[in-house]
Amino acid sequence: MRLLLVRHGQTPSNVAGLLDTAAPGPGLTELGHRQAAEIPDALRSDPVDGVWVSSLRRTHLTAAPLAADRGLEAIELPGIHEIAAGELELRRDHEAVRVYLETVFSWGLGGLDVRMPGGEDGHEFFERFDSSIARVEASGAGAAVVVSHGAAIRVWVAGRAINVPPSFAAEHDIQNTGVVELDGSSDAGWTLLSWQGTPVGGSDLIDEDAADPTGESIDDALDEE
Repeated sequence: MRLLLVRHGQTPSNVAGLLDTAAPGPGLTELGHRQAAEIPDALRSDPVDGVWVSSLRRTHLTAAPLAADRGLEAIELPGIHEIAAGELELRRDHEAVRVYLETVFSWGLGGLDVRMPGGEDGHEFFERFDSSIARVEASGAGAAVVVSHGAAIRVWVAGRAINVPPSFAAEHDIQNTGVVELDGSSDAGWTLLSWQGTPVGGSDLIDEDAADPTGESIDDALDEE
C-alpha cells in the first residue's frame, strides 16, 4: 500500500508554540485553511482510494477539501491523534518543550518504556497508531491519505520505516500540510519514499514566524527556546 501521511494545517496553537494536544483541539488559522485548500491540486496526479483523519478537529478541517474533491468521506481513526502532552499541556516554555520532544523521540529510538509526564509511553503510542494503520490496510485501499499530527507522524515513521535510521525523523522538519510518503505494509515493513517537509502548496505557505516545536527538527526547536 502507498501511504501518504499528511500533517494538518496550521492552528493558532502552532503559531503560539503551545503543546496543545487535547481533544477536540483548535481549528485552523486563515493560513491553515489556505494550506488545506491546496492539497487537492497538489495531489492531483496521485491516486487516492481513501482519506482518514484523527479525532482532533484540525485534521477533519484539513482533509475536507481533498475528500470533497475526490468524492470521498473522511473516516476517523481512533489511534492517530497527536501524542498527548499530559502534564505539559498548553505549555510553551523551554523545559516543557525539551521534555516533550526528548520523550517522544526516545520512543522512535527504541526507548519505549519512557513515559510522558501524566501521559502514555512508547508501547502505548505504537500500539494505537499501528492498530489504526492496520485498519487502513484492511480497507483494501491501494493508496491512502492519513491526516495526522507532527510529532505522531515523525515518531511513527522513526519506529517503522525500514530504510532510514530512526534519528531521521527527529532531524527533519515537517511543516503544516507537509507529506511523508511510504510504501509497504505492516507485515512486510514500510519504506520511506519521500519526506516533503514543506506545505504541499509550496514554500509560500510557510509561516516563518510560527513557534512550532512539534514540526521542527529537535535541535532547531530546542535552540529557539
